[in-house]
Amino acid sequence: MQAGQKPPALYNENGMDDRARSLLKTLVERYIADGQPVGSRTLSKASGLELSPATIRNVMADLEELGLIASPHTSAGRIPTARGYRVFVDTMMTAQPIHLQQTPAFETQLQADQPQRVIANAAQMLSSLSNFVGVITAPRKTSVFHHIEFMRLSERRVLVILVAPDGDVQNRVIFTAQDYTQAQLLEASNYLTAHYAGRTLEEVRERLKTEVDALRSEIATLMQAAVQAGREAVADSQEQVVISGERNLLTVQDFSSDMGSLRKLFDLFEHKTQLMRLLDVSSRAEGVRIYIGGESHVVPFEELSVVSAPYEVDGIVVGTLGVIGPTRMAYDRMIQIVDITSRLVGNALSAK
Repeated sequence: MQAGQKPPALYNENGMDDRARSLLKTLVERYIADGQPVGSRTLSKASGLELSPATIRNVMADLEELGLIASPHTSAGRIPTARGYRVFVDTMMTAQPIHLQQTPAFETQLQADQPQRVIANAAQMLSSLSNFVGVITAPRKTSVFHHIEFMRLSERRVLVILVAPDGDVQNRVIFTAQDYTQAQLLEASNYLTAHYAGRTLEEVRERLKTEVDALRSEIATLMQAAVQAGREAVADSQEQVVISGERNLLTVQDFSSDMGSLRKLFDLFEHKTQLMRLLDVSSRAEGVRIYIGGESHVVPFEELSVVSAPYEVDGIVVGTLGVIGPTRMAYDRMIQIVDITSRLVGNALSAK
């Protein structure tokens, strides 16, 4: 190749060519390890490819044109972009799964008598193993009721009492369009408990859509109000998300030099609404998912990445956990940490 001549196109019908892939992979790995922009001379030595510095600079220029790497400020080196990390994670990285038999030390950290303690310990474990932020949503309660009761408080004000099979009680005051006597409320309680007990509120809601015409009007009206009240009560009782290790981000080079970024991050942890939306998306996916900042609306910050996974109790997905940190993180290790923690949490809670 003559001096100044650009290398062949990096992409063809089969994807990125081997040389470009190797250089991008090496650059990402070096930057994750060192945190310093990677120059062509360093890349030449680390990649093991017999390429001249000029050829490597040409390939890096093409990678930059494709939006996979960027040149920060006046540095001669390059760093990965969010898109570059995505290509690396999706096509170049392999994470070895950890088997539960290999993790007795981790397992003991999640032994506890109370589910709430398991959740708190899991968040702390994720944080300590990753040196970033550990997050976990508490298990969603099943909205199954064992018994329902209506109690007249005053004219058109009724207290709905829903008792779950585990003895958990949810109360909600509803306002009715007409006044009911306590005898009418008792009759409705007995009928609804006899016909719908043991079903989830969602199942009852769906059945009511087809059965409402066959029910007496006062019973149908009360049941519809009770289902809505029960769903709201269960939603209100949920502890949204447990977070551990926020202060770890103060020592992350990518954040510590930018107080504006730190303020945005701590605002995310404090208000939690956006974080809950992210974890809710993760709960609908199978296995470990990686969200890299700047590539979508899921992750709100360019410098932030999230590695998350749902966890199951008795075969049912009930929550999500994960690690939040800078885009410059060891993704293969974070995948292992999140994967094993999700399985250990599921095992610990299933045994309760």
